[in-house]
Amino acid sequence: MTPTSEVEAAARRIAGRVRRTPLLRGSPVLLKLEFLQHAGSFKTRGMFNKILVAAERGLPAAGVIAASGGNAGLAAAYAARELGVPAEIFVPVTAPPVKVAKLGKLGARVVQVGDEYAEAYAAAIVQADVTGALFCHAYDDPDMVAGNGTLGLELLEQAPDGFDTVLVAVGGGGLVAGLAAALRGRARVVAVEPHTSATLHSALAAGGPVDVKVSGVAVDSLGARRAGTIAYETAAAERLQSVLVDDRAIVEARRQLWEDYRVAVEHGTAAAQAALSSGAYVPAAGERVVVLLCGANTDPADLA
Repeated sequence: MTPTSEVEAAARRIAGRVRRTPLLRGSPVLLKLEFLQHAGSFKTRGMFNKILVAAERGLPAAGVIAASGGNAGLAAAYAARELGVPAEIFVPVTAPPVKVAKLGKLGARVVQVGDEYAEAYAAAIVQADVTGALFCHAYDDPDMVAGNGTLGLELLEQAPDGFDTVLVAVGGGGLVAGLAAALRGRARVVAVEPHTSATLHSALAAGGPVDVKVSGVAVDSLGARRAGTIAYETAAAERLQSVLVDDRAIVEARRQLWEDYRVAVEHGTAAAQAALSSGAYVPAAGERVVVLLCGANTDPADLA
């Protein structure tokens, strides 16, 4: 598991390089608007920390390589550009065009391979071995997890009256593990996944990470076939609650966020809100809940 001290160190390391994103007082919950982060998702926190830690030892001339359904690649490309480092990003051919186009705008070399994240990941590993570039895992990496966890420390600063629970969408688990490390002993973290991509839920049931089939409306951001080891070990040790939502609830929650707040998020992000709106998670009386809206690399045309 990731020590809270590592999250605190990451916060100092990336200070001034990431945005302090707003906390909106919705009704009846708090909404953490992390989708306003540089490159459109929380992953920029983890990528900055990962690359900066590596830079302390000396980065390879080939720069960095990442595999992604989109968001981790965008974060790696943004952080690399800001730090003056070359970036090569492997994404599946099914990655949303809006994400692929943005990767190019950020100056990364984009390689599209396979239909799922796992296939892009395998190709990226091979390329990293060939070029010697620093491989930046999208979620199962201690420095990534610590960087992502800085979001939890920020939440604690922004909500001086406190909160009880944070609902967070889970793909590979790099965010849920970081939040659990940051909020240990101070707030509960609840993992939310689609029924069609339940990697962490399946890992907890099986007693360890297992491969699962992934599909559905949120597969571009929550489509890891296998939960990260760090996420599983953290969830098991901390006894995190894991809930599942269906695609219909995700689509409706995304539409609801747009109608109520004019917030346009990707389907994976809307899974956290769907846990509340569908009744998959029912807060206790008086429970103070934060819904973490973690990414917005989406085409909002279907929200009109």
